[in-house]
Amino acid sequence: MRIVVAEDLYLLRDGLVRLMEAYGHQVVATAATGPETLDALLTWRPDVAVVDVRMPPTQSDEGLRAALDARREVPGLPVLILSQHVEQLYARELLADGTGGIGYFLKESVFDADQFIDALERVAGGGTAMDPAVIGKLLSTGPSNRRLAALTAREHSVLGLMAEGLSNQAIGRRLFLSESAISKYTTSLFGKLGITDDDNSNRRVLAVLAYLNNP
Repeated sequence: MRIVVAEDLYLLRDGLVRLMEAYGHQVVATAATGPETLDALLTWRPDVAVVDVRMPPTQSDEGLRAALDARREVPGLPVLILSQHVEQLYARELLADGTGGIGYFLKESVFDADQFIDALERVAGGGTAMDPAVIGKLLSTGPSNRRLAALTAREHSVLGLMAEGLSNQAIGRRLFLSESAISKYTTSLFGKLGITDDDNSNRRVLAVLAYLNNP
């Protein structure tokens, strides 16, 4: 994969670059400020970008703003956000276009290299990879959704794990259920959410976005 890494802390940026290259991926550009990030994303149009939320010049939300601007120019541009905090307003804005190719992880949650690279590859493939802590924070403040209210407790559990980016097989392992049972739950919750697209991967993205955005 061709990757852009946007992180203002040199040691973390260098560590991310080394990690990705160790897994056989190519880092085509790095950025240390918001404007540099936007320029790199639009110039290289990478397979996926890893972007810190708070970057110079003001250390507020330059990185995330650059990612949002880039996705407006290049719809569906895959971006994995790394942050110290859950920026609720901007996280919802990132999720709002419904095109997938998005991830949001808290830096403190990235303990395992294989887990991180797996999340990065899911995002590059147009899927989602959400930190459970981010999901919890977004849902705790989101408005209700009548369609979501129709889901059973088990379907909520399945959808929550789907939002983390887990496959049916991985969800089954987490819930101690068979993959076929999980498939039945996903089919049911897709129907209750009114998601009928024939592309199963896209249906998963739409379901996750419905879950996180609570329209």
